[in-house]
Amino acid sequence: MSTLPLPLTPQQTAAYLRTLPAIRERCNKVHDLAKKGELEYFEYHPEKEDDVASFCLNIITRDFGTDFNSIPPHGRWRHLDAGRPRVEPLIAKWKASPNPPDTKEICRRLLDLFLVSVLLDAGAGNAWKYLESESGQSFSRSEGLGVASFKMFEDGLFSGDNQNPYQVDAAGLAKITTDATSSAMQVSSANPMVGIEGRTSLLLNLSGALKASPQFFGATARPGNLIDFLESQSIPSESSRKVHISSLWGALIEGLSPIWPARFQLGGVPLGDVWPCDALKRTAVNEGDELVPFHKLTGWITYSLVEPIEKILKWSFEGIEDMTGLPEYRNGGLLLDSGVLSIKPGSIPSSFYPDPSSDIPRLPPSHPAIVEWRAMTVIELDRIADAIRKKLGLTSSQLTLAQVLESATWKGGREIAKQKRPSTGGPPIDIESDGTVF
Repeated sequence: MSTLPLPLTPQQTAAYLRTLPAIRERCNKVHDLAKKGELEYFEYHPEKEDDVASFCLNIITRDFGTDFNSIPPHGRWRHLDAGRPRVEPLIAKWKASPNPPDTKEICRRLLDLFLVSVLLDAGAGNAWKYLESESGQSFSRSEGLGVASFKMFEDGLFSGDNQNPYQVDAAGLAKITTDATSSAMQVSSANPMVGIEGRTSLLLNLSGALKASPQFFGATARPGNLIDFLESQSIPSESSRKVHISSLWGALIEGLSPIWPARFQLGGVPLGDVWPCDALKRTAVNEGDELVPFHKLTGWITYSLVEPIEKILKWSFEGIEDMTGLPEYRNGGLLLDSGVLSIKPGSIPSSFYPDPSSDIPRLPPSHPAIVEWRAMTVIELDRIADAIRKKLGLTSSQLTLAQVLESATWKGGREIAKQKRPSTGGPPIDIESDGTVF
């Protein structure tokens, strides 16, 4: 005789909501409502998906031809190399030094750089730019934040070790101030940045988190020490080592938990980038059934750290298919600008439209419309990737989701935004960023 599964305790539900599979499962519940026309803020137009896939495929073939193996995965490396290579020349500089670091230390340094750079990558707004003195090039948005954070890393701003500026550690982060971050990022009244205080608080909170979890970040409290933890979780393979993606994900979810602002808790567990979806409340039975996890910055960090580990150490990751697309305004903007989603007339009050002449609402990340939008983005990215592969006759291993994010959807979201809003290139919904979510 079979028995019905007992309801999870709030603590068990909280633990589940911090896993990778929970993201896709809960977002699918929202997507199922969309198919029935039961979202509160959006209409879903699946007939437009083929047009989006064709639009994205044109971008892929424009930039990569048919050499799909040459498409890099989505990760911070590209932004750090905006305009010119920076990462490889820095590695070459380390190798040419009188006391060159070994391969593991090179990888530790890259993990230090990539993790702190992602944490500084929340939306900077439409007005901010960064001028790189070495090249004379000017960068905005993610590329500008990447180049600025690279320079901060090179200058030793994150290091507490006078003998090695090329690291990020708790001691160095503890010295960070809003003024120092503003100065390094060239923020001024004439060059304003959204969320500068939030970025600084993330760095200060990271200092405490690194010290609080030596099992992940070691006695020296460095992000790069994740290498040693992952090695302990790995198994030897013919050429190197295999690590399951859940080991890296779990270390980041648990180890970085203290850095996120206090938002929602369940069973006393802070959830991070997890939000209630009003549309799910109608069918909720147990506590937490209406909550949808995204963990966008953790996902962005994970994608960004996998690449140097694979490139430098030659390790391989299993379970990578559990990773989802990133629910942020470029991928989500693609869906709205292409017509896959449309805002239900009258669903967002006029008070959220600060410019009466504009049809772009401005909403906080907690607004239920944003939660619906992000949930739809996660599942639609899967569907668009599948549609692109079908057109090309490729499998998911021949064209990964990470490659689609890099070569098509994120880039496509930016390009269509520039077409539709050439003066700003901004998204179709403005999000009130505090520097800690987007």
